[in-house]
Amino acid sequence: MNFSFADLAASWPAFAMPLAALSAVLLDRLLGEPARLHPLVGFGQLAAALEKGLNRRTRLAGVLSWLIAVLPAAGLAFWLRPFAPFASDVVLLYLALGAQSLAEHAEAVARPLREGRLDEARQRVGWIVSRETSQLDASGVAKAGVESVLENGNDAIFGTLFWFALLGGPGAVLFRLANTLDAMWGYRTERFNHFGWAAARIDDGLNWLPARLTALTYAVLGQTRTALACWRTQAPGWESPNAGPVMAAGAGSLGVQLGGAAIYHGTEEIRPPLGCGPAPGAADLDRAIRLIQRSLWLWLTTFFLIGFLHA
Repeated sequence: MNFSFADLAASWPAFAMPLAALSAVLLDRLLGEPARLHPLVGFGQLAAALEKGLNRRTRLAGVLSWLIAVLPAAGLAFWLRPFAPFASDVVLLYLALGAQSLAEHAEAVARPLREGRLDEARQRVGWIVSRETSQLDASGVAKAGVESVLENGNDAIFGTLFWFALLGGPGAVLFRLANTLDAMWGYRTERFNHFGWAAARIDDGLNWLPARLTALTYAVLGQTRTALACWRTQAPGWESPNAGPVMAAGAGSLGVQLGGAAIYHGTEEIRPPLGCGPAPGAADLDRAIRLIQRSLWLWLTTFFLIGFLHA
């Protein structure tokens, strides 16, 4: 079978996306997130300023603020991409991905938890979850960490990759900005109930299919039958239409039970159980990190298989 440079050139469009995705993932693995001037940090500061200035606790104010925050950045990414498609895709996806950062934050919780330094573990997990953590026991810290890893695996990695596959680097940017606004504004509190409505609903829409693909990936790479059963029976009872499938399948795949009581904004919430098995410990947090890493390589492999079929 002969394969010429002309054949390689003809196949390039089919493999440009998976090669750009692989390059961005490797950059993320080698460099981690930028230590200074991270665009998402700057975007978060902009979002906080917009909310402070425009929050009139109305849905109209929330919609306007969302448009002001997202459209200029996403529009600029779409406008610049044709000038250097491959390079811009790699850079934008690298900046949007959070795989290495997620692993590092999770390990920063797991290490003191393994070593019995509960106060440090509480503090560290408080950096990656929105619930109150000062009174959590070791199991509560592990549970919060595993839930964060599973949910953020979808938000920071697989949802980002899904929209990258569809729209290139600008798609990854659009998704991550929308997801960031949901994380900042999408609360059902007096302050955000109306203002954050648009951010929450837009993120729900963008995340609907990626979340279910993420849940399926978790199920395939673990205790598949249990994961699918937990997804089917437990996810409908979860408040979030996307976090429910992701965490139910992830918990079932790992063979642990998540959910239960948690304190948010000073109020205790009793959340439905997710998964099946014992409460998680530090070792399960390590297993959750490995599940995310295996899932990432499965997605990249799938991208290359799709490229091969197209070529």
